[in-house]
Amino acid sequence: MKPVPHATSLRRAPVQRRSAERLTRILDACADLLDEVGYDDLSTRAVAQRAGVPIGSVYRFFGNKRAMADALAQRNLERYAERVTERLQETEGGGWRAAMDAVLDEYLAMKRTAPGFSLVDFGNQIPVGSRYSEPNTRVADRLTELLSGYLDRTPDEDLRRTFLIAVETADTLVHLAFRVAPEGDERIIEETRELLRAYLARILD
Repeated sequence: MKPVPHATSLRRAPVQRRSAERLTRILDACADLLDEVGYDDLSTRAVAQRAGVPIGSVYRFFGNKRAMADALAQRNLERYAERVTERLQETEGGGWRAAMDAVLDEYLAMKRTAPGFSLVDFGNQIPVGSRYSEPNTRVADRLTELLSGYLDRTPDEDLRRTFLIAVETADTLVHLAFRVAPEGDERIIEETRELLRAYLARILD
């Protein structure tokens, strides 16, 4: 079973298997509807109908659609971390460039295939389009945890800041690539890859 979303996103964490399965259906419905109608027109009632659960079941877990979208973002981050971990195991000993490719490639793959991901990804811009979006701190912290051992580096504040800058840069440029082309403009993606390599080489080489 997939890890449940971060506890702060939930009014009540699921305990029984049936409850966890219901939560999964709710988040799956939320993701599908985000792709279909967008965040502004997303409603808890529509999610309940799509998931085939009573509206009370949605409110048992979430106080509003913001909390629901944030839980989806946290699930996205957990799944992303799993995918990156699998890639790192396949490229053991490949150095930081192989690790960076794994991090970027898996983000691009989810951007192209994961329902709802194009809008909420890891939740730094919820509500979507907010001028006061949060930095990608939880993404950078998670990558610091995943990569510090692989890179044989201490997960200190310098490494966290380095990854936060890299994540913010990649996030901005990947969003640009997907605004230019539905599947992501390959030239912008390659420029992003080269920019990240040049920046990280100063710190990680």
